[in-house]
Amino acid sequence: MINRVNKLVPRVLAVATANAPHRWKQQDVVERFAQHFPTYGEAAAERIFRNSAIEYRNFVLSPEEFDPNADADSLHAIFGEHSVSLGSDAARRCLTKSAVAVEDIDCLIVATCTGYLCPGLTAHLARELGLRDDIQRADLVGMGCSGAMPSLQRACDFAQANPGKRALVVTVEISSACWFVDDTMETIVGNAICGDGAAAVVVEASEDGPGMVINRFSALMDTSYIESVGFEFKAGKNRIILAKELRDAAGPLVKRAVERLLEQVQSDRGDIRHWVIHSGGKRVLDSIDESLEFANGELANSRSVLRECGNMSSPTLFYVLERAMQGAEPGERGILVALGPGLSAETAFVSW
Repeated sequence: MINRVNKLVPRVLAVATANAPHRWKQQDVVERFAQHFPTYGEAAAERIFRNSAIEYRNFVLSPEEFDPNADADSLHAIFGEHSVSLGSDAARRCLTKSAVAVEDIDCLIVATCTGYLCPGLTAHLARELGLRDDIQRADLVGMGCSGAMPSLQRACDFAQANPGKRALVVTVEISSACWFVDDTMETIVGNAICGDGAAAVVVEASEDGPGMVINRFSALMDTSYIESVGFEFKAGKNRIILAKELRDAAGPLVKRAVERLLEQVQSDRGDIRHWVIHSGGKRVLDSIDESLEFANGELANSRSVLRECGNMSSPTLFYVLERAMQGAEPGERGILVALGPGLSAETAFVSW
């Protein structure tokens, strides 16, 4: 069904997540903003927060430390400190779950979009984790919410090309380092759904063995939406771009991407037991639900992650995957979908 250069099959040995230390109720977030910005105390803003299907989000700062008026230098410092601590936490959890020693990691791939460091996060995490000095590294910056998938693909490529070696993928976002406030609905929506978080996976390639098999990756990008989602930069800060039409565009794009992937692997939708789809937002998930004509709670894990954590950008897909893997049985198949700027739908066909 799937052509391979060799018999080595890339496998995810473990997935682990790391929540930011401070858990906020959604109502606490909007009330904190309203203390500083009158717009957030108005009915329209409160309605956006209330109808987000989000109950909690995790942030690296407590309500007492939180300052929505923070300047660009302060936000950059928040990202620099907490991306390393949160990312290394996820990595250590994943190494423990996979029973892989830190000295046995040969490649580190890190995805982020909520901050920029040079040297990149791979260098900082390598030092923090105590990785070997000959570690291969790749920093993926700017892939947005879809960052987990290209990172996972690079890890699989490395593992297949280097028998016996293992890759560690870390996705980490400090969305609260991107607070930007103006009176537009666009930024209100962004501030109503985005949270902080990190996740990690360990990948190796083998002919057989434990873990989730990655059978194929596929992607679909519609560049007509290239200006509709992402970040722009004002006064040194990241300001979210989140056009309203994206909510309705997500479903049709995902449907086309899924149909393309199923055709490539010569499989049917009825074969898919696990749908691991990025929790982009309530309207995004509703659009996907409608387009794929789901009727049996296929997006339950995605909606659960959204409710409990919000949209954490790149780590979010791995949060959904962690839940799916807990219930997966041998012989079952799944599809992974991450949505990101471009507008892109990154997909993978997997099996257990």
